[in-house]
Amino acid sequence: HPRYNWHYKDCLTQAQVVMEGISANTALENSYNLMQSFIQAIETNNTQELKSLITSKDSIGTLMHKTLLTFKYNLKAVLNGAALPYSNGCLEGFNRKIKQIERTAFGYSNFINLLTRIRLEENQYTEKEPNSLLMTA
Repeated sequence: HPRYNWHYKDCLTQAQVVMEGISANTALENSYNLMQSFIQAIETNNTQELKSLITSKDSIGTLMHKTLLTFKYNLKAVLNGAALPYSNGCLEGFNRKIKQIERTAFGYSNFINLLTRIRLEENQYTEKEPNSLLMTA
């Protein structure tokens, strides 16, 4: 749906804005096309295409070049990540939850208290019911 873009002083769709932007610079256009091809290769688990994209010699921007150098350095891991169905997402989520508990608590006095809090958050322990005698006083 076209929307008014105050940079262009005209109604344009998002696709038109992208095409207008990438046509301004060949390095930007090459980087954009490389990224789109990279996304498609990951979605289709095409490791040969990924390998050729990582080793491509197109004129691209410096940030995309740094990214490709990182992918070249870790080529085996990148190809395995695209080809295999395994993911460490659950583990990363659990680590994030633990770090959030530590930040919220400003540190615990001992490790047992931290473990207890983690287990409470994961519903491995249940909190004790309040004593009804203490509530009436």
